[in-house]
Amino acid sequence: MDIKKVLVADAVDAACVELLEKHSIQVDCKYKLPVDQLIAEIKNYDGLIVRSDTKVTADVIAAGKNLKVIGRAGAGVDNIDIKAATANNIIVLNTPGGNAISACELTCSLITNLARNVTPAAASLKAGRWDRKLYAGHELNGKVLAILGLGRIGREVAVRMQAWGMKTIGYDPIVSAEESKKFNVDSLSLEEIWPLADYITVHTPLIPETRNLICENVFKSCKKGVRIVNVARGGIINEADLLQALRDGECGGAALDVFEQEPPTNPVTLELIQHPKVVATPHLGASTAEAQVRVAVEVSEQIIALTGKSKEFTTTPGIVNHSVLKN
Repeated sequence: MDIKKVLVADAVDAACVELLEKHSIQVDCKYKLPVDQLIAEIKNYDGLIVRSDTKVTADVIAAGKNLKVIGRAGAGVDNIDIKAATANNIIVLNTPGGNAISACELTCSLITNLARNVTPAAASLKAGRWDRKLYAGHELNGKVLAILGLGRIGREVAVRMQAWGMKTIGYDPIVSAEESKKFNVDSLSLEEIWPLADYITVHTPLIPETRNLICENVFKSCKKGVRIVNVARGGIINEADLLQALRDGECGGAALDVFEQEPPTNPVTLELIQHPKVVATPHLGASTAEAQVRVAVEVSEQIIALTGKSKEFTTTPGIVNHSVLKN
């Protein structure tokens, strides 16, 4: 594949640019371009690299007359119109393993935070109060953690929380029960999971099948006081239903790193963030120095591999629309 010029539209670690240029690929970094300007610019490039800020719409793709590959420096590709890219024979790829450890560690931190009320207790003490009884928590040992999505991140979470003594159950339609047993997760149906879980953490992409996966009906099927963690994508949990479940006591707490709208302006989301039983962070799952270097390097390695000119970089594990390769 002939890839000579790449546009980097969102800020990525300098390692990305350095590696591409080392392999004779010209790189231009133009961050946060307005849509009309991106549409005007994209025709000049063979490749486009984005993170989550830039929305690669059908109009952008249609304007990319020379575009051959769109690389996402991260895992989620819901900001890219994959259907339009595929129709135009443009490869879409991501870096599924680059931020796995960082997202996993944040998930584990949020689970322990919910168990011991760390965030509200710290805020209370900073405000001059001494509320020991108010913020008494509970142990994780012996509790049931349900992991929805048993890919790289879900598996890493399972291993770490097992060390805390948690029993891990999970659901993933493409991971067999035999495979999940290898990392000590009991594979169950969603209907079996809901009444068993003390904690639920989601690690799925946002696709039609997972939108509003956690909703009013789920809360009514769960243990009273179940706690929810989302470091995956906003929209997997119905925010209005979660807010109501917190009000009713059906949900005992939530830790959210992602939201349906980012930055959030929706009144429901803002009320949810302010709820005393919610720990909220501004999409920090991949925000570690290590993860940023890894995703930057991985996306550039795959683009280089597509050129077929490197003996060192020859694989493209992040391609999400393999049908393009057959055309």
